[in-house]
Amino acid sequence: MTPPKITAADPRGLLLALFDAARRAADPALCVAQHLPPRPKGRTIVVGAGKAAAAMARAVEQAWEGDLTGLVVTRYGHAVPCERIEVVEASHPVPDAAGEEGARRMLRMMQGLAEDDLVLCLMSGGASALLALPAEGIPLDDKRAVTTALLKSGATIGEMNCLRKHMSAVKGGRLAAAAWPAKVVTLAISDVPGDDLAVIGSGPTVPDPTSFADARAVLAKYGIVPPDSVRRHLAEAREESPKPGDPRLAKAETILIARPQASLEAAAALARQAGVTPVILGDSVEGESREVATVMAGIAFQVARHGQPAPAPCVLLSGGETTVTVRGAGRGGRNVEFLLALTVALGGHPAVWAIAGDTDGIDGTEDNAGAVVTPDSIARGAAKGVSAKERLADNDGYSFFQAVGDLVVTGPTLTNVNDFRAILILPDA
Repeated sequence: MTPPKITAADPRGLLLALFDAARRAADPALCVAQHLPPRPKGRTIVVGAGKAAAAMARAVEQAWEGDLTGLVVTRYGHAVPCERIEVVEASHPVPDAAGEEGARRMLRMMQGLAEDDLVLCLMSGGASALLALPAEGIPLDDKRAVTTALLKSGATIGEMNCLRKHMSAVKGGRLAAAAWPAKVVTLAISDVPGDDLAVIGSGPTVPDPTSFADARAVLAKYGIVPPDSVRRHLAEAREESPKPGDPRLAKAETILIARPQASLEAAAALARQAGVTPVILGDSVEGESREVATVMAGIAFQVARHGQPAPAPCVLLSGGETTVTVRGAGRGGRNVEFLLALTVALGGHPAVWAIAGDTDGIDGTEDNAGAVVTPDSIARGAAKGVSAKERLADNDGYSFFQAVGDLVVTGPTLTNVNDFRAILILPDA
C-alpha cells in the first residue's frame, strides 16, 4: 500500500517527517561501510565511543572481511548486539565508573601495536562524557563535579571539550598517540558546530590546538571553582595534549561520514516534495537557547508578513547546538528550552508551527527527543493550568510540552548529528 503523501496540509505530520528524514540521513547502517579502510597486514582493533558507537560497530562487523576485535562505549540504552566487538554502556552526560573502566581498557588495547596493525576508531556525539578516564591525580568524582558545573554554565561545546581534554588521559589526541606506530583511522559522525574534528568526542585521535591555559580560561569565564585536584592539574600543566605536527599522530586520519548539513539537506529535499520552500539558516547555530529562539521568531514573522527570505509555505531549517544557562529547577534539555522560548516569542501566531529535537533521540537527560509547537500551544497550556512564561522562567520546557501532549518521543535513534530545528510558516492563516 502506498503511504499517504506528506504535505503542508498536515503541519504536525510534515514536521515529524522532516525530523525523521534528518535522522535517517545519519544512520550508521547507511554511512559506515562505504568508508571502511583496506584490511591491514596485521591486526585490526576497533575502539570507539558515542551514542552511535554500538550501531557503528555493528555496521563494521557486517561489512568487514577478516578478523577484528575491539570495544566501544555507548550510552545506557543505546547498545545493539555485536558478535566480535564488545559493547559497554555508560553514563551520559555526566560520566560514571563504567565509562572510566571502558576507557582504561581501550587505552590498554593501544599498547604494543605494530606498524602493520590498524586501529579503527568509531566516534560520535556523546563520546566526551563516555570516554571518562581522568588524567592522573584527578578522581572521577572531581571530573563529574566539573562536568556538572559546565552543563549548567551555558558554555559552548567547544569550551566544554577544551576543558575535558585537559582533564583526560585519552582525549585530545592521546588515544592515537598511545597506538603509535599503528595506523589509526577514525570514522566520525559530527555533532558539533562547524564539524571541527578536534571537538567531536573531544578528539581522542586528533591533534589538539587548545592548551591548559585555554582550559583555565574556560573556568574563569564561567566562574567555575574546580575541585583541588583539577585546579592543581590545570595549573601544573605537566603534559600537554598532542599538537598538530606531533609525529605520534602522523599515521592518524579522520573521515567524516555523517554531518548536520547532510541531514538538513535531506529534510530540505522532503520539504520540496511536500510543496514547501526550505530555507537552510545554518548547520552550526550556537547561542543561548532563548536568544536563538527570539531571532528565529523574528525571521518567521518576516516570512509571514513580507514573504522574505521566501514566501509561505516555507520552512526554516537549522542545526547546531544551543546552550542553556540553568537558573530554575525545572526539567528539560536545550531543545524544549528553545521551543518554549519560541512559543512565548511567537505569541500564538496562527501561521507558525515548529519542531526541534536532538537527533540522538534524547534531549538533555529526559526521555524525549524534543517537542512540537503549534499556534495554540499557549492557549492549550493555559487550559491545563500551565503558563508558558512561568515554565520558561523555571527552565521547565519538558513539563509544559508534556502537559499539552506535544513531546516528541523516539527512543534512542543510534545516531547523533546534533539538534534539528524546523519552523514551518503557512500562508493565509
